[in-house]
Amino acid sequence: MSVDILGAYWTTAGPVEIRTGREWSLFDWPDRCAEAKRVGMSGLGLWHTDLEHLLERYTLAEIKQIFDDNGLVHLELEFLNDWFVPRGDEKRAASDGQRDLLFDAAAALDAHHIKIGNLQRTPATIDRLTEAFGELCADAADRHAAPLTYELMPFDVNAASLEAVLQIVGGAEAPNGGIAIDTWHLGKMAISPDDLRAIPRHLLTYVELSDGMQENMPDHTHETTRFRRLPGEGEFDIPGYVRALADLGYAGPWGVEVLSDALRALPLPEMFRRTVETSTAQIEKGLKA
Repeated sequence: MSVDILGAYWTTAGPVEIRTGREWSLFDWPDRCAEAKRVGMSGLGLWHTDLEHLLERYTLAEIKQIFDDNGLVHLELEFLNDWFVPRGDEKRAASDGQRDLLFDAAAALDAHHIKIGNLQRTPATIDRLTEAFGELCADAADRHAAPLTYELMPFDVNAASLEAVLQIVGGAEAPNGGIAIDTWHLGKMAISPDDLRAIPRHLLTYVELSDGMQENMPDHTHETTRFRRLPGEGEFDIPGYVRALADLGYAGPWGVEVLSDALRALPLPEMFRRTVETSTAQIEKGLKA
């Protein structure tokens, strides 16, 4: 069975310091792409700070050429925050700069999607988010072909439920807007595989796999950025989620986003190999069920 695995940025970046320091990878882009090809990944992800760092050395055209030369096809870009903040606010000014970076990259790199959300935990109403998501998608459609995916997360202070995110994305009615599903977040939100059947197929744009434990650690941010587990190495029903999403019509790629101190400490070849082996096993188990 052929399975498309996209190694998300935090899974493949190595020893970075999420939210506390250096977020760009010490692994050079050619090395990441070559290793992805060697282990059979179909694509990779780039975080905005890593992209900025790469652009100090490479042009977007060179980044794209390296990616293509290794036979990779799916490229994820992330992450856009504060896109719904009113103009004139300093948060919006910073967001618009980040938007330009990601939108320009999406056009040059033929990105599979751009992931957005509310990692900054900035408050807003559902109505405002729906309106702003529609505006953002309209701007994106004028600048590149990549869809925008709103990521469902338990710590989104505005939309911490599947229903709320579907209300935002569905209400915007943007052809290039959809939802990003991460199984770590599903497990922490007690969203079952059957619950996912409420997602309209046309809104299911991207899926990420990540395992973890049912019991929460005291510090949620600490847990989500340092103690996730590879698919099949935790307590979440990864095959069940895969089956439900496949039944909805999702055909990949399957992103793998494991933010883990243990994984980051591994040598590059072992990190990539274990990501593909564990994920493929869980995907195949789910698709055969």
